[in-house]
Amino acid sequence: MSHLFVTISWSDDVKLSWLDIRSVGDGKEAVVQEALHNRLDGIVADDVLDLADLPPTITKVLFPRSTELPEDFGDATVVIVDPARHGITPAELALKHPDMEFGRFVEIIDAPTLEDACESARTDKWSLLLFRDPTKIPLEIVIAAAARSTGSLITVAQDVEEAEIIFGVLEHGSDGVLMAPRAVGDAARLKASARSGTPDVNLVELEVVETNHIGMGERACVDTCTYFRKDEGILVGSHSKGMILCVSETHPLPYMPTRPFRVNAGAIHSYTLSKDERTNYLSELAAGSKVMAVDIKGQTRMVNVGRVKIESRPLISIDAVAPNGQRVNLILQDDWHVRVLGPGGSVLNSTELKPGDKVLGYLPSEDRHVGYPINEFCLEK
Repeated sequence: MSHLFVTISWSDDVKLSWLDIRSVGDGKEAVVQEALHNRLDGIVADDVLDLADLPPTITKVLFPRSTELPEDFGDATVVIVDPARHGITPAELALKHPDMEFGRFVEIIDAPTLEDACESARTDKWSLLLFRDPTKIPLEIVIAAAARSTGSLITVAQDVEEAEIIFGVLEHGSDGVLMAPRAVGDAARLKASARSGTPDVNLVELEVVETNHIGMGERACVDTCTYFRKDEGILVGSHSKGMILCVSETHPLPYMPTRPFRVNAGAIHSYTLSKDERTNYLSELAAGSKVMAVDIKGQTRMVNVGRVKIESRPLISIDAVAPNGQRVNLILQDDWHVRVLGPGGSVLNSTELKPGDKVLGYLPSEDRHVGYPINEFCLEK
């Protein structure tokens, strides 16, 4: 039976990563140092001595497993209590220690304890929740109950994969995850999973200078598990340092229904951006891959690929130039319904592009080695 702790904060959109060291043995010092190096948000311990030497940049969370609370909370900044075990509530402790923050632990095993969790989410400063069942439906209910709360919830998952799921439940997700490390490296992976957002990109206006019908070749349609917005698509280009924003099939077409999950992206050799600014060839995308969706403001999000369709089609080569003189190339299916985005979200049909038209593009500064950014000499033609 899977076990899941959850703590959620509704004060902002920052995802918190807390590391539970209560059961860590001889490698505790190494795990703590890794957590500090990777700038995790909190360390959870059941002994005040384990919190004593931690820097003030990390939240020091005391969560005693014994039935009695220590008389002195030491350097702890947050204390989590289980009213059933400790015989006192966070509110009662706050009256005695007004300068500290307190939270409630609730183990959810049935409807009454689920209601306890919802009440804690609505009223307590911190709520630490242990779900005994693997379904995420109880977590969804708690998140909904806390929607207007100013309190905080952090989620302790069994592993990083579960943490990533928890961060996305009901789109909002848990504001934090508490996880017990199994090995050195888990702290770094937890912190990486907490970075749910992706950095924006600086789009530039490119001017089309030439188009050529180049005959047959293989192109890739990237079908995702997401509905794209009308001003959103993916960046695609023949070269790693220049890409054009290809729009999804969100806009009406004359002979077929819209497919707002699809981007008719380009020839199979083309690059697109994925996680951590890595590039992927369109040909190597497959079900389960991730690609970066980008809107006309440069705002980004990661979306999952559900399928890639590679088929032989007529192709058109589009050359555009950036304000700095850099030339950008994109090879698309040579068909009217394949489109790119221009300034202000204008939708431009590939076959109607002509010299002087403006399209939106992106100019990564790094060269690439197996998709990763690298500072080395590389000439692409």
